[in-house]
Amino acid sequence: MQPLRRNLRFQVFWVGSAASELGSTLSGLAFPLLVLAMTGSPTQAGLVGAVAMGTEILVGLPAGALVDRWDRRRILLGADLVRIVTMAGVGGALLTGALTMPHLLAVAVVNGVASALFRPAHGASLRALVPREQLPTAYAQEQTRQHAAGLAGPALGGALFALGRAVPFLVDAVTYLVSFVCVAFARVPRRPETPPAPAQSMRADIAEAVRWMWDQPLLRAVCGLVLGCNLVVNAMTIPIIVLVGDPVDVGVVMAALGLGGLAGAALSARLMRLLPTGRLMLAGSWLFALVLPLLVLPLGAYWTAGVLFVAMLVVPALNIALEVEIARSVPDHMQGRVHGALNVMFSGLTPLAPLLGGLLSQHAGAAPAILVLCVGLVACTVTASFSRSLRAKGGLPVRETPVS
Repeated sequence: MQPLRRNLRFQVFWVGSAASELGSTLSGLAFPLLVLAMTGSPTQAGLVGAVAMGTEILVGLPAGALVDRWDRRRILLGADLVRIVTMAGVGGALLTGALTMPHLLAVAVVNGVASALFRPAHGASLRALVPREQLPTAYAQEQTRQHAAGLAGPALGGALFALGRAVPFLVDAVTYLVSFVCVAFARVPRRPETPPAPAQSMRADIAEAVRWMWDQPLLRAVCGLVLGCNLVVNAMTIPIIVLVGDPVDVGVVMAALGLGGLAGAALSARLMRLLPTGRLMLAGSWLFALVLPLLVLPLGAYWTAGVLFVAMLVVPALNIALEVEIARSVPDHMQGRVHGALNVMFSGLTPLAPLLGGLLSQHAGAAPAILVLCVGLVACTVTASFSRSLRAKGGLPVRETPVS
Protein backbone atom coordinates (compact mmCIF):
# COMPACT_ATOMS: atom_id res chain seq x y z
CA MET A 1 0.00 0.00 0.00
CA GLN A 2 1.43 3.37 -1.03
CA PRO A 3 1.94 6.11 1.61
CA LEU A 4 -0.86 8.64 1.88
CA ARG A 5 1.43 11.42 0.67
CA ARG A 6 1.68 9.57 -2.66
CA ASN A 7 -2.07 9.20 -3.02
CA LEU A 8 -2.35 11.87 -5.68
CA ARG A 9 -6.15 11.83 -5.86
CA PHE A 10 -6.51 12.45 -2.14
CA GLN A 11 -3.79 15.11 -2.05
CA VAL A 12 -5.33 17.03 -4.96
CA PHE A 13 -8.73 16.75 -3.28
CA TRP A 14 -7.19 18.03 -0.03
CA VAL A 15 -5.57 21.03 -1.76
CA GLY A 16 -8.94 22.05 -3.17
CA SER A 17 -10.59 21.68 0.23
CA ALA A 18 -7.84 23.72 1.88
CA ALA A 19 -8.29 26.53 -0.65
CA SER A 20 -12.07 26.71 -0.23
CA GLU A 21 -11.78 26.47 3.58
CA LEU A 22 -9.40 29.42 3.62
CA GLY A 23 -11.70 31.41 1.36
CA SER A 24 -14.76 30.64 3.47
CA THR A 25 -12.94 31.67 6.64
CA LEU A 26 -11.71 35.00 5.29
CA SER A 27 -15.09 35.89 3.79
CA GLY A 28 -16.73 34.80 7.05
CA LEU A 29 -15.00 37.77 8.69
CA ALA A 30 -15.47 40.08 5.70
CA PHE A 31 -19.28 39.66 5.66
CA PRO A 32 -19.94 41.19 9.11
CA LEU A 33 -17.32 43.88 8.46
CA LEU A 34 -19.09 44.75 5.21
CA VAL A 35 -22.57 44.88 6.78
CA LEU A 36 -21.27 47.03 9.64
CA ALA A 37 -19.74 49.40 7.11
CA MET A 38 -22.99 49.49 5.12
CA THR A 39 -25.51 49.78 7.96
CA GLY A 40 -23.66 50.41 11.22
CA SER A 41 -25.90 47.76 12.81
CA PRO A 42 -24.35 44.84 14.76
CA THR A 43 -27.70 43.03 14.58
CA GLN A 44 -27.73 43.12 10.79
CA ALA A 45 -24.04 42.17 10.78
CA GLY A 46 -24.91 38.92 12.52
CA LEU A 47 -28.00 38.34 10.41
CA VAL A 48 -26.17 37.25 7.25
CA GLY A 49 -24.20 34.56 9.07
CA ALA A 50 -27.26 33.42 10.99
CA VAL A 51 -29.28 33.05 7.78
CA ALA A 52 -26.51 31.02 6.12
CA MET A 53 -26.13 28.75 9.17
CA GLY A 54 -29.88 28.37 9.62
CA THR A 55 -30.36 27.48 5.95
CA GLU A 56 -27.64 24.84 6.10
CA ILE A 57 -29.24 23.24 9.15
CA LEU A 58 -32.78 23.35 7.72
CA VAL A 59 -31.84 21.63 4.46
CA GLY A 60 -29.22 19.33 6.01
CA LEU A 61 -31.33 16.16 6.12
CA PRO A 62 -32.72 16.29 2.55
CA ALA A 63 -29.30 17.38 1.29
CA GLY A 64 -27.72 14.26 2.76
CA ALA A 65 -30.37 12.10 1.10
CA LEU A 66 -29.71 13.77 -2.26
CA VAL A 67 -25.97 13.11 -1.89
CA ASP A 68 -26.74 9.37 -1.70
CA ARG A 69 -29.06 9.58 -4.74
CA TRP A 70 -27.20 11.93 -7.06
CA ASP A 71 -23.79 11.99 -8.69
CA ARG A 72 -21.48 13.03 -5.83
CA ARG A 73 -18.86 14.46 -8.16
CA ARG A 74 -21.42 16.71 -9.82
CA ILE A 75 -22.70 17.83 -6.42
CA LEU A 76 -19.22 18.95 -5.38
CA LEU A 77 -18.57 20.68 -8.69
CA GLY A 78 -22.03 22.28 -8.74
CA ALA A 79 -21.71 23.59 -5.17
CA ASP A 80 -18.32 25.11 -5.97
CA LEU A 81 -19.68 26.65 -9.17
CA VAL A 82 -22.62 28.21 -7.31
CA ARG A 83 -20.30 29.71 -4.70
CA ILE A 84 -17.95 31.05 -7.38
CA VAL A 85 -20.88 32.90 -8.94
CA THR A 86 -22.28 34.23 -5.64
CA MET A 87 -18.93 35.46 -4.30
CA ALA A 88 -17.96 37.02 -7.62
CA GLY A 89 -21.43 38.60 -7.70
CA VAL A 90 -20.91 40.22 -4.29
CA GLY A 91 -17.52 41.52 -5.39
CA GLY A 92 -18.91 42.84 -8.66
CA ALA A 93 -21.86 44.53 -6.94
CA LEU A 94 -19.46 46.24 -4.54
CA LEU A 95 -17.30 47.50 -7.39
CA THR A 96 -20.35 48.98 -9.13
CA GLY A 97 -21.97 50.30 -5.96
CA ALA A 98 -25.05 48.14 -6.46
CA LEU A 99 -24.86 45.86 -3.41
CA THR A 100 -27.92 45.73 -1.10
CA MET A 101 -28.88 43.82 2.04
CA PRO A 102 -31.47 41.70 0.16
CA HIS A 103 -28.64 40.68 -2.20
CA LEU A 104 -26.46 39.62 0.76
CA LEU A 105 -29.31 37.68 2.37
CA ALA A 106 -30.01 35.89 -0.91
CA VAL A 107 -26.33 34.96 -1.12
CA ALA A 108 -26.51 33.64 2.44
CA VAL A 109 -29.45 31.39 1.57
CA VAL A 110 -27.94 30.09 -1.68
CA ASN A 111 -24.53 29.45 -0.12
CA GLY A 112 -26.19 27.77 2.86
CA VAL A 113 -27.88 25.29 0.52
CA ALA A 114 -24.62 24.77 -1.41
CA SER A 115 -22.72 24.09 1.82
CA ALA A 116 -25.41 21.68 3.04
CA LEU A 117 -24.87 19.62 -0.14
CA PHE A 118 -21.09 20.02 -0.27
CA ARG A 119 -20.27 18.87 3.27
CA PRO A 120 -21.81 15.36 3.18
CA ALA A 121 -20.65 14.85 -0.41
CA HIS A 122 -17.12 15.81 0.66
CA GLY A 123 -17.19 13.42 3.63
CA ALA A 124 -18.49 10.53 1.56
CA SER A 125 -16.00 11.18 -1.25
CA LEU A 126 -12.97 11.38 1.03
CA ARG A 127 -13.78 7.95 2.45
CA ALA A 128 -13.77 6.55 -1.08
CA LEU A 129 -10.33 8.02 -1.91
CA VAL A 130 -8.42 6.59 1.06
CA PRO A 131 -7.83 2.96 2.18
CA ARG A 132 -9.32 2.03 5.54
CA GLU A 133 -5.92 1.79 7.25
CA GLN A 134 -5.02 5.36 6.29
CA LEU A 135 -8.29 7.02 7.34
CA PRO A 136 -6.92 8.33 10.70
CA THR A 137 -3.97 9.96 8.91
CA ALA A 138 -6.23 11.41 6.23
CA TYR A 139 -8.63 12.92 8.76
CA ALA A 140 -5.69 14.29 10.75
CA GLN A 141 -4.60 16.08 7.58
CA GLU A 142 -8.17 17.37 7.21
CA GLN A 143 -8.09 18.74 10.75
CA THR A 144 -4.79 20.48 10.02
CA ARG A 145 -6.45 22.14 7.03
CA GLN A 146 -9.40 23.36 9.06
CA HIS A 147 -7.39 24.78 11.94
CA ALA A 148 -4.77 26.36 9.66
CA ALA A 149 -7.59 28.12 7.80
CA GLY A 150 -9.10 29.19 11.13
CA LEU A 151 -5.74 30.68 12.11
CA ALA A 152 -4.89 32.45 8.84
CA GLY A 153 -8.34 33.26 7.47
CA PRO A 154 -9.54 36.00 9.83
CA ALA A 155 -6.26 37.94 9.67
CA LEU A 156 -6.15 37.61 5.89
CA GLY A 157 -9.81 38.57 5.58
CA GLY A 158 -9.26 41.73 7.61
CA ALA A 159 -6.18 42.68 5.60
CA LEU A 160 -7.92 42.11 2.26
CA PHE A 161 -10.97 44.08 3.40
CA ALA A 162 -8.66 46.98 4.25
CA LEU A 163 -7.36 46.90 0.66
CA GLY A 164 -10.91 47.16 -0.71
CA ARG A 165 -14.34 45.93 0.30
CA ALA A 166 -14.68 43.78 -2.80
CA VAL A 167 -11.25 42.11 -2.50
CA PRO A 168 -11.98 39.32 0.04
CA PHE A 169 -15.09 38.21 -1.86
CA LEU A 170 -13.26 38.10 -5.18
CA VAL A 171 -10.45 36.13 -3.54
CA ASP A 172 -13.03 33.74 -2.07
CA ALA A 173 -14.44 33.20 -5.57
CA VAL A 174 -10.93 32.27 -6.73
CA THR A 175 -10.53 29.75 -3.89
CA TYR A 176 -13.76 28.04 -4.92
CA LEU A 177 -12.44 27.94 -8.48
CA VAL A 178 -9.32 26.16 -7.18
CA SER A 179 -11.57 23.69 -5.34
CA PHE A 180 -13.61 23.13 -8.53
CA VAL A 181 -10.49 22.29 -10.54
CA CYS A 182 -9.11 19.99 -7.83
CA VAL A 183 -12.36 18.03 -7.51
CA ALA A 184 -12.34 17.55 -11.28
CA PHE A 185 -8.73 16.31 -11.32
CA ALA A 186 -9.15 14.10 -8.23
CA ARG A 187 -11.69 11.97 -10.12
CA VAL A 188 -14.03 11.73 -7.15
CA PRO A 189 -16.26 8.61 -7.37
CA ARG A 190 -19.65 9.50 -8.79
CA ARG A 191 -21.91 7.00 -7.05
CA PRO A 192 -22.10 5.00 -3.81
CA GLU A 193 -20.70 1.46 -4.02
CA THR A 194 -24.22 0.08 -3.38
CA PRO A 195 -26.96 2.55 -4.40
CA PRO A 196 -30.11 2.79 -2.25
CA ALA A 197 -33.30 1.10 -3.36
CA PRO A 198 -34.70 3.29 -6.18
CA ALA A 199 -38.31 2.73 -5.08
CA GLN A 200 -37.79 4.53 -1.75
CA SER A 201 -38.98 8.09 -1.26
CA MET A 202 -36.63 10.71 0.11
CA ARG A 203 -38.50 10.56 3.41
CA ALA A 204 -37.89 6.79 3.53
CA ASP A 205 -34.21 7.34 2.73
CA ILE A 206 -33.85 9.79 5.62
CA ALA A 207 -35.81 7.52 7.97
CA GLU A 208 -33.56 4.58 7.06
CA ALA A 209 -30.44 6.54 8.01
CA VAL A 210 -31.96 7.89 11.21
CA ARG A 211 -33.02 4.37 12.24
CA TRP A 212 -29.52 3.10 11.56
CA MET A 213 -28.04 5.87 13.69
CA TRP A 214 -30.57 5.32 16.48
CA ASP A 215 -29.60 1.63 16.59
CA GLN A 216 -25.99 2.63 17.41
CA PRO A 217 -25.88 3.37 21.18
CA LEU A 218 -22.45 5.01 20.92
CA LEU A 219 -23.61 7.35 18.18
CA ARG A 220 -26.74 8.30 20.13
CA ALA A 221 -24.67 9.16 23.18
CA VAL A 222 -22.11 11.13 21.17
CA CYS A 223 -24.87 13.16 19.49
CA GLY A 224 -26.37 14.15 22.82
CA LEU A 225 -23.01 15.11 24.30
CA VAL A 226 -21.82 17.09 21.26
CA LEU A 227 -25.16 18.89 20.84
CA GLY A 228 -25.01 20.23 24.39
CA CYS A 229 -21.29 20.99 24.37
CA ASN A 230 -21.46 22.80 21.03
CA LEU A 231 -24.18 25.11 22.32
CA VAL A 232 -22.34 25.92 25.55
CA VAL A 233 -18.85 26.30 24.07
CA ASN A 234 -20.00 28.45 21.12
CA ALA A 235 -22.01 30.63 23.51
CA MET A 236 -18.72 31.54 25.22
CA THR A 237 -17.45 33.50 22.22
CA ILE A 238 -19.23 36.78 23.01
CA PRO A 239 -18.44 36.67 26.77
CA ILE A 240 -14.78 36.03 25.96
CA ILE A 241 -14.68 38.97 23.52
CA VAL A 242 -16.35 41.21 26.11
CA LEU A 243 -13.98 39.98 28.81
CA VAL A 244 -10.83 40.61 26.75
CA GLY A 245 -12.06 43.93 25.35
CA ASP A 246 -9.15 45.24 23.29
CA PRO A 247 -9.51 44.30 19.58
CA VAL A 248 -5.81 43.48 19.24
CA ASP A 249 -5.98 41.19 22.26
CA VAL A 250 -9.11 39.57 20.87
CA GLY A 251 -7.14 38.75 17.73
CA VAL A 252 -4.43 37.12 19.84
CA VAL A 253 -7.03 35.07 21.71
CA MET A 254 -8.74 33.91 18.51
CA ALA A 255 -5.36 32.98 17.02
CA ALA A 256 -4.74 30.73 20.02
CA LEU A 257 -7.73 28.63 18.98
CA GLY A 258 -6.13 27.95 15.61
CA LEU A 259 -2.71 27.26 17.12
CA GLY A 260 -4.22 24.87 19.65
CA GLY A 261 -6.05 23.06 16.87
CA LEU A 262 -2.89 22.70 14.80
CA ALA A 263 -0.95 21.36 17.77
CA GLY A 264 -3.84 19.05 18.61
CA ALA A 265 -3.85 17.62 15.09
CA ALA A 266 -0.23 16.59 15.59
CA LEU A 267 -1.13 14.92 18.91
CA SER A 268 -4.32 13.26 17.68
CA ALA A 269 -2.82 9.91 16.71
CA ARG A 270 -1.35 9.43 20.20
CA LEU A 271 -4.58 10.40 21.92
CA MET A 272 -6.60 8.04 19.73
CA ARG A 273 -4.27 5.17 20.61
CA LEU A 274 -4.76 5.84 24.32
CA LEU A 275 -8.57 5.81 24.41
CA PRO A 276 -11.45 4.41 22.34
CA THR A 277 -13.83 6.91 20.78
CA GLY A 278 -16.44 7.07 23.55
CA ARG A 279 -13.93 7.47 26.36
CA LEU A 280 -12.01 10.01 24.31
CA MET A 281 -15.20 12.07 23.92
CA LEU A 282 -15.74 11.99 27.67
CA ALA A 283 -12.12 12.91 28.39
CA GLY A 284 -12.32 15.86 26.01
CA SER A 285 -15.55 17.08 27.55
CA TRP A 286 -14.09 16.86 31.05
CA LEU A 287 -11.02 18.79 29.88
CA PHE A 288 -13.29 21.63 28.67
CA ALA A 289 -15.29 21.54 31.91
CA LEU A 290 -12.17 21.78 34.08
CA VAL A 291 -10.10 24.21 32.00
CA LEU A 292 -12.58 26.78 30.69
CA PRO A 293 -13.56 28.19 34.13
CA LEU A 294 -9.94 29.39 34.37
CA LEU A 295 -10.83 32.00 31.71
CA VAL A 296 -12.33 34.26 34.38
CA LEU A 297 -9.04 34.70 36.26
CA PRO A 298 -7.95 38.35 35.73
CA LEU A 299 -4.49 37.52 34.38
CA GLY A 300 -4.66 39.24 30.99
CA ALA A 301 -5.25 38.31 27.37
CA TYR A 302 -2.28 35.98 27.12
CA TRP A 303 -3.67 33.90 29.99
CA THR A 304 -7.00 33.68 28.16
CA ALA A 305 -5.18 32.67 24.98
CA GLY A 306 -3.25 30.00 26.87
CA VAL A 307 -6.40 28.51 28.39
CA LEU A 308 -8.07 28.29 24.98
CA PHE A 309 -4.91 26.81 23.45
CA VAL A 310 -4.94 24.00 26.02
CA ALA A 311 -8.67 23.37 25.55
CA MET A 312 -8.25 23.09 21.78
CA LEU A 313 -5.50 20.46 22.00
CA VAL A 314 -8.03 17.62 22.26
CA VAL A 315 -10.55 18.87 19.66
CA PRO A 316 -8.86 17.41 16.53
CA ALA A 317 -8.60 13.96 18.12
CA LEU A 318 -12.31 14.04 18.97
CA ASN A 319 -13.23 15.04 15.41
CA ILE A 320 -10.88 12.53 13.80
CA ALA A 321 -12.00 9.63 16.00
CA LEU A 322 -15.65 10.24 15.14
CA GLU A 323 -14.97 10.71 11.41
CA VAL A 324 -13.02 7.45 11.29
CA GLU A 325 -15.82 5.60 13.11
CA ILE A 326 -18.37 6.92 10.61
CA ALA A 327 -16.20 6.15 7.58
CA ARG A 328 -15.52 2.59 8.72
CA SER A 329 -18.97 1.63 9.96
CA VAL A 330 -21.60 3.44 7.85
CA PRO A 331 -22.61 1.64 4.63
CA ASP A 332 -21.46 3.63 1.63
CA HIS A 333 -24.98 4.13 0.29
CA MET A 334 -25.87 5.93 3.55
CA GLN A 335 -22.72 8.05 3.93
CA GLY A 336 -24.34 11.25 2.63
CA ARG A 337 -27.46 10.88 4.78
CA VAL A 338 -25.52 10.09 7.95
CA HIS A 339 -23.11 12.98 7.42
CA GLY A 340 -26.03 15.32 6.75
CA ALA A 341 -27.92 14.10 9.81
CA LEU A 342 -24.85 14.46 12.03
CA ASN A 343 -24.27 18.02 10.81
CA VAL A 344 -27.85 18.85 11.79
CA MET A 345 -27.70 17.05 15.14
CA PHE A 346 -24.36 18.51 16.17
CA SER A 347 -25.22 22.07 15.09
CA GLY A 348 -28.97 22.15 15.70
CA LEU A 349 -28.70 24.43 18.74
CA THR A 350 -25.61 26.37 17.63
CA PRO A 351 -27.55 29.32 16.09
CA LEU A 352 -28.85 30.01 19.61
CA ALA A 353 -25.31 30.27 21.00
CA PRO A 354 -24.60 33.94 20.16
CA LEU A 355 -27.98 34.94 21.60
CA LEU A 356 -27.37 32.96 24.79
CA GLY A 357 -23.86 34.32 25.22
CA GLY A 358 -24.96 37.87 24.49
CA LEU A 359 -27.89 37.79 26.91
CA LEU A 360 -25.78 36.34 29.72
CA SER A 361 -23.02 38.89 29.13
CA GLN A 362 -25.46 41.81 29.07
CA HIS A 363 -27.39 40.86 32.20
CA ALA A 364 -24.75 39.12 34.33
CA GLY A 365 -21.39 40.34 33.01
CA ALA A 366 -18.72 38.53 31.01
CA ALA A 367 -17.03 36.55 33.80
CA PRO A 368 -20.30 35.37 35.44
CA ALA A 369 -21.59 34.42 31.98
CA ILE A 370 -18.58 32.19 31.41
CA LEU A 371 -19.04 30.54 34.80
CA VAL A 372 -22.75 29.93 34.17
CA LEU A 373 -21.94 28.35 30.82
CA CYS A 374 -19.25 26.21 32.46
CA VAL A 375 -21.87 24.92 34.89
CA GLY A 376 -23.92 23.89 31.86
CA LEU A 377 -20.87 22.18 30.41
CA VAL A 378 -20.29 20.26 33.64
CA ALA A 379 -23.94 19.20 33.66
CA CYS A 380 -23.64 17.86 30.08
CA THR A 381 -20.43 16.01 30.93
CA VAL A 382 -21.72 14.49 34.17
CA THR A 383 -24.86 13.28 32.40
CA ALA A 384 -22.82 11.77 29.56
CA SER A 385 -20.49 10.06 32.01
CA PHE A 386 -23.35 7.75 33.03
CA SER A 387 -23.57 6.43 29.46
CA ARG A 388 -22.33 2.84 29.21
CA SER A 389 -21.82 3.31 25.48
CA LEU A 390 -19.35 6.17 25.99
CA ARG A 391 -17.51 4.29 28.75
CA ALA A 392 -17.25 1.07 26.71
CA LYS A 393 -13.99 -0.09 25.17
CA GLY A 394 -15.29 -0.62 21.65
CA GLY A 395 -16.60 1.64 18.87
CA LEU A 396 -19.27 1.33 16.20
CA PRO A 397 -19.58 -2.06 14.48
CA VAL A 398 -17.40 -2.07 11.36
CA ARG A 399 -19.30 -2.66 8.14
CA GLU A 400 -18.37 -5.60 5.95
CA THR A 401 -18.20 -3.70 2.65
CA PRO A 402 -14.51 -3.13 1.82
CA VAL A 403 -13.16 0.39 1.46
CA SER A 404 -12.16 1.23 -2.09
